[in-house]
Amino acid sequence: METPISFGTDGWRATLDEFTAPRVRIVGQAVANYLREVEGREDGTVAVSYDARETSRGFAEDLSRVLAANGFDVLIPERDTPTPLLAWTIADRELAGGLMVTASHNPSEYNGVKFIPSDGAPALPEVTDEIEARLAEPDPLPEDEHGVVREEDFVAPYADHAFGLVAERAGSDGSRGEVPLDLSDLSVVYDAMHGSGRGVTDRLLAEAGAEVERLRCERDPEFGGSPPEPSEEHLGDLAAAVRERDADLGIANDGDADRFAVVTPDRGFLDENLFFAALYDYLLEDDSGPAIRTVSTTFLVDRVADAHGEEVFETPVGFKWVAQAMADHDALVGGEESGGFSVRGHVREKDGVLVALLAAAAAAERGFDDRVDALLSEFGEIHQGKISVDCPDEEKARVLDDLEAELPESVAGQDVEDVVTADGFKILLDDGSWLLVRPSGTEPKMRVYAEADSEDRVSELLDAGRDLVEPLV
Repeated sequence: METPISFGTDGWRATLDEFTAPRVRIVGQAVANYLREVEGREDGTVAVSYDARETSRGFAEDLSRVLAANGFDVLIPERDTPTPLLAWTIADRELAGGLMVTASHNPSEYNGVKFIPSDGAPALPEVTDEIEARLAEPDPLPEDEHGVVREEDFVAPYADHAFGLVAERAGSDGSRGEVPLDLSDLSVVYDAMHGSGRGVTDRLLAEAGAEVERLRCERDPEFGGSPPEPSEEHLGDLAAAVRERDADLGIANDGDADRFAVVTPDRGFLDENLFFAALYDYLLEDDSGPAIRTVSTTFLVDRVADAHGEEVFETPVGFKWVAQAMADHDALVGGEESGGFSVRGHVREKDGVLVALLAAAAAAERGFDDRVDALLSEFGEIHQGKISVDCPDEEKARVLDDLEAELPESVAGQDVEDVVTADGFKILLDDGSWLLVRPSGTEPKMRVYAEADSEDRVSELLDAGRDLVEPLV
């Protein structure tokens, strides 16, 4: 029996034995029904994009045909395109919405699809619930009422916007002519992980003047045999290339380039928490505003905010919640420890292309090793880690209920100061460290996170978290 189509943390994803053309067409019809019945749109334009997987273009064409048969015009890019370019195109052109065919960082045997509303921000549950409620076989209009499908370039208009926004932050006039964003003194190694960032992120860096060395910038639907996940374990070659070429910076994107990772000459892989704090500190040099972070993201961001007289607002895990809080609080930056970030003046969707350009501009002024060293010198050492405990999806709610009854008064020798319940249980300890237990939104697992002032202390907290959760599963 097939697993029901369900929009989880970031759309519907499944292995290709279940993610099939007939089921994708059902999703397309559900979106058409939603736009017509909830949004009140009888026609209009919808964008459909896709990542570099072997099957993605075909699924995007299936979606396009269903939407066109329901009276909507459809824009589709000429080639596989990063998710954030689709989101920006939807918002910039005031489209009815869009669909992205991608399984992001999942292995090649997966695919997925997510709906992006007209504001370009991630769809909230009240939207995806309405779409799920309208899943149906395609129901085309008479042929003379069909919309038109046409290909367009999504990259060039986005690139102009990205240059303008980053150049403004960097103190340039934002043009690409006589006084461009100038990264001519910066050397970057860029790793596309064979995904949709190739020819986009590296193109923008090169057009800004950076010397760019490219890794895994050929399309490979198998992603070289490993998931296109920009984690430390998958970026060893990038770290080695940065060292061997004496580069200033290494940058990687995940499969659909909505996420981002940094490699530095001294540290190698830079923890995304440290990058977030350094990025916020950089933005606050010439601007002001609060930061949005998830419950699993570092308190170092809060320390940066306090030093500048700013606030930090905490959300559940998932960029949709970050995006909503960015709108509610006119935030300068929003981010999460998994490498998703956006900034004020841009679409409220995580964007590994724009943030790569922004990181390069920051590094051109001062390297990230120096930036992070300065933050840790001022605010103290901070370390984070996470583990997973297997847990069937249907058991997660019960485990959380049982955990609530078992919450301890102390953890690893430190008294519990408070418990935050925005997403699972975040146990705040009186020495400033914390332990978080929450259900994964994408896998049958419980996630356990910890933050403290040393790696040894993080290990102690993670062990304590495992001891709390495993007996309950």
